[in-house]
Amino acid sequence: MSKFYALAPTDKTGKPFEFSQLEGKVVLIVNVASKCGFTPQYKELQELYKKYNPQGLEIIGFPCNQFGHQEPGTDSEIGQFCQVNYGVTFPIMKKVDVNGSDEDPVWAYLKSQKSGLLGFKGIKWNFEKFLVDKKGNVHERYSSLTKPASLENTIEELLSQ
Repeated sequence: MSKFYALAPTDKTGKPFEFSQLEGKVVLIVNVASKCGFTPQYKELQELYKKYNPQGLEIIGFPCNQFGHQEPGTDSEIGQFCQVNYGVTFPIMKKVDVNGSDEDPVWAYLKSQKSGLLGFKGIKWNFEKFLVDKKGNVHERYSSLTKPASLENTIEELLSQ
């Protein structure tokens, strides 16, 4: 079994979110922020979720305040912001660090599986994305500039496997 399924980050209410429940699903993991130029990507993420969740896509947002302090709110405020402004219904986790000595184990694992441009392991900015296949393998890593809607064909491909 993939190490991915052994991970259990904390959700915004403080409860463990067992990745074992994601087995057999395609998963898109994104580090998110409420006050970033890329924040409107929440809209496309929610559209992907609405369209593909019934077929087995899960999207998980991890708020992070490490880039320009663009996620200053509490976990509760972040959840409310996502719901009110973008109608987000996919899971939003507890605010985490994605780089450094306090990085969340999910992000340590993802980065160990797929480095970024020129082999850079760290997360460069908000809204970097990792797409995980149904077997828990990190299929691809995408930069903040990659619009969620552009992942649609790849998501469809992974869902059909």
